[in-house]
Amino acid sequence: MSAMLLNLIIQIVGGAIGGNVAGGAAKNIDLGAVGNTIAGAIGGGVGGQILGMLIPMLSNAATTPDIGSIIGQVAGGGVAGAVLTAIVGAIKNRAAA
Repeated sequence: MSAMLLNLIIQIVGGAIGGNVAGGAAKNIDLGAVGNTIAGAIGGGVGGQILGMLIPMLSNAATTPDIGSIIGQVAGGGVAGAVLTAIVGAIKNRAAA
């Protein structure tokens, strides 16, 4: 498996977790379990890739067995997933009102 694909998988999983945490923490942006997971996974994948371009240390998490860079991938994906879930939830609630 290529290093880039492994990094993307780590970011997507972190984003899905972050989306569910954000949806559970703030009920006004909750999209449901499936919606939080999908929005979080997309946000984690895209946001993690952008962070990897901006912070080169994070882009080689899969090529070196450095636990710090893997934690950085999970954290970056989780935060990006939570942010996208919050944005989508806010837009959904705004449109419903």
